[in-house]
Amino acid sequence: MSQTRSWLVKVVLALAVLAFVGISMVPLFAAFNQQNDKQTPAQNNASAGNNVASTDQKSKLQDEARGYQLVLQREPENQTALKGLLQARLQLLTLKEGDIQGVIEPLEKLAKLNPEQTEYAVLLAQAKQQIGDKEGAAQAYRSVLSTKPGDLKALQGMVSLLLSQQRPEAAIGLLQDTLSAAPQANKIQPGSVDTVAVQVLLGTVHASQKRYTQAISAYDQAIQKDTKDFRPVLAKAMLLKQQGKVAEAKPLFNTASALAPAQYKDEINKAAEVAPVPAPTASSTAAPTSKP
Repeated sequence: MSQTRSWLVKVVLALAVLAFVGISMVPLFAAFNQQNDKQTPAQNNASAGNNVASTDQKSKLQDEARGYQLVLQREPENQTALKGLLQARLQLLTLKEGDIQGVIEPLEKLAKLNPEQTEYAVLLAQAKQQIGDKEGAAQAYRSVLSTKPGDLKALQGMVSLLLSQQRPEAAIGLLQDTLSAAPQANKIQPGSVDTVAVQVLLGTVHASQKRYTQAISAYDQAIQKDTKDFRPVLAKAMLLKQQGKVAEAKPLFNTASALAPAQYKDEINKAAEVAPVPAPTASSTAAPTSKP
């Protein structure tokens, strides 16, 4: 539950820029996504100093990957080798070597061999989305949701995918259907659907579409479900702040901070800070001169 809460807190904090993306869902691909980013001269100098170490590390990882591939030629379902190959290729991505296509094959096998460990299927969906295979990504998310409709990472990933396809109504429908089915799902398997989290995601989708009234309503419903859960309170505070309603947001930030576990308080307090208004410059405050 702590990992789920941490992930959802980051999703909520994303409201600061209204960017509905898998913030903490895709750390394994973060380096790849950033590989084309520009570096500052200082970073370039530091990178030059690390070139030798990086080259040695690349060679070691490439050797490891080849070793695992040899094992898999003999034993295609050897999970130790599959996990080792996946890890080696992911580390190579962080060194800007290889591509995401290289991690898809081991992920597909691991997802098939471990249907209960949904992390593999979610990572597979993310990888396919990265290479533009949106239908493949959707199928991977659906494979998780068909057996675990309350899997938050798969839900958020599917919603994010739908929004990227300009299908907000489909995203909202998915979350509403999940909430409608939650009582029965939780009756069969208690706690399998975190209704507060799903409600917060629903509000976040509304907020991403600038449907602020619906977003606030979704957050209020989540708050009513569990008055001791800080997540919907934080979500509502973030949205009010984003709308410029700082005075209304402040007590909610205070409440969220008071309710939240210690590890989230600093993030919440930082999110609550109001940027200082720049002091007027001499030129802007000077009285206009009249023409002679």
